[in-house]
Amino acid sequence: MKYTILTLSSLLFFTGCMTQDPTPVQKPIVSEKKETEVKKPKAKRTPPPPAPKKEVELKEVEDTNYNDAYMYPQAPEEKIVQPASVPIASNGSMGKEACVAMISQEKFDKYTAMFGSEAASIKRCDMIKAMNQ
Repeated sequence: MKYTILTLSSLLFFTGCMTQDPTPVQKPIVSEKKETEVKKPKAKRTPPPPAPKKEVELKEVEDTNYNDAYMYPQAPEEKIVQPASVPIASNGSMGKEACVAMISQEKFDKYTAMFGSEAASIKRCDMIKAMNQ
């Protein structure tokens, strides 16, 4: 029994180690001339339609309803009224100097650009101060 198991396992081992490449099959060589010699059926071409028998005369058109004001209207110029500047002092306890002292001038300018006014930046400083307390 020992020899049978040993023999079978060695046979399996040597069978796995053998090359398993099949012999290459040679494909028949097809010449390129034969491929190009194959004729494709031509599509039927239909003749163009005949020319019209009746002669058409073009009419002269006058555009009397053309109006520059209608075609190119002038938009009324609207005057943009700048609102009065928002007061810098906020309702709270902090002013611009105190806010700049608490945060740097760079951050104050950044908040002013983000929020659109110095009053909004001061409100932001008030919120930061309230969060820190």
